[in-house]
Amino acid sequence: MASAAPAWHVLRHLLWSIALMGSLTSTVFLGMVLFAAVRYAMNCRTQRRRVLGVPLRDLPPITILKPLHGREPRLEQNLESFFRQDYPEFAIVFGARSFDDQALRVVDQLQAKYPQVPTRIVVSGEPSWPNAKVYSLSKMMASCAGEFLVISDSDVLVRPDFLRSVIPPLLNPKVGLVTCLYQGIPARGFWSQFDALGMSIEMPSGVLAAKMVDGMKFALGAAMAVRRDAIEAIGGIRETAYFYSDDFVLGNRIAGAGYEVVLSHYKVGHVLASRSLRRTLGDQLRWMKSTRFSRPLGHVGSGLTYAVPFGLLAVSLGLGHSNHLRAGLELFLMAWLNRMSLALVVGWGILRDRRSLRLCWLYPLRDLLGFGVWAASFFGKTFFWRGETYQFGDGGRITPEQRPVSLPSDALPHGHD
Repeated sequence: MASAAPAWHVLRHLLWSIALMGSLTSTVFLGMVLFAAVRYAMNCRTQRRRVLGVPLRDLPPITILKPLHGREPRLEQNLESFFRQDYPEFAIVFGARSFDDQALRVVDQLQAKYPQVPTRIVVSGEPSWPNAKVYSLSKMMASCAGEFLVISDSDVLVRPDFLRSVIPPLLNPKVGLVTCLYQGIPARGFWSQFDALGMSIEMPSGVLAAKMVDGMKFALGAAMAVRRDAIEAIGGIRETAYFYSDDFVLGNRIAGAGYEVVLSHYKVGHVLASRSLRRTLGDQLRWMKSTRFSRPLGHVGSGLTYAVPFGLLAVSLGLGHSNHLRAGLELFLMAWLNRMSLALVVGWGILRDRRSLRLCWLYPLRDLLGFGVWAASFFGKTFFWRGETYQFGDGGRITPEQRPVSLPSDALPHGHD
């Protein structure tokens, strides 16, 4: 018993050090994001003026690529927003595995409603590449000859000025890709609201900080405008076929090929379905595991950007000791205010998400949940995605368990960091 007391004292001291360190690093992260947000907001004003200064006659024809997978919630509204673009000349190519995909029924209705918009449906068949979406995109790209492409997920909602906003930067041949932040748009239900709140705060916070520290060397898959020559310079879209985070890899490879990747002033909507806690945790865990395998050092370091877990640890250590409890409560309050500030500055100030303003007091709970998912991501390498089970491998490469894959030998992935 005598030796147990000194051991507990050492452990307690170590845990206090961890709580203090986490409180410090999360505060530093907040400061970085606040500074990055101000820079981004200032750049947005400049970029918006330049975009609006491009005459309509100078805007090139655009092909929008829309991979589909089943009839998702609000699919018609999402797809229709792309038919309603205020842009001189554009076409839409939809991709599906088979003609039985229920999403194609929605496309049929929209084709009849907007006959003036050229559309095409490409049925890829069963994928032979690890990433089924990239396989579909390769077939869609082969069906069109345009130099300027927009790749966007089926759960994305935009305003009529979307193309008008993201295409002008591509007129500079040094720019290879333009990508957009996205705001979470929830369905009914607490967990959908909770997840959308995180999308409007957590994701853009990380993006803005990364952009400030290392430049824009990645892309966000919700919406990407890209030059075909930039894709060809990296070996084609098939170079991303072995990865779950194909959007990140595409932007990373294009930046590595010497092109600029631009973060647009424009923000799109990411529409969520009604979801359970299990679905919410599953989606977050899949993304966390992807980061763990593709960027392991950065993933470990991201644990120090959370705030509430370290404040909670400080409170726990202070129980039973009045002086320590006061210090613990102060650290916990600081952590809570830290995350509320992040919600207000990024969610409301940058994304203009009213839920971030109204529910800023709730975001600290998302921070605590996110830390738990981050910790869980270090266990296992299996994940479930769009009806299939996959395994993560080195560098973030994925292998489906239920179907064989094949890729030409010249398309095998090379090193990725």
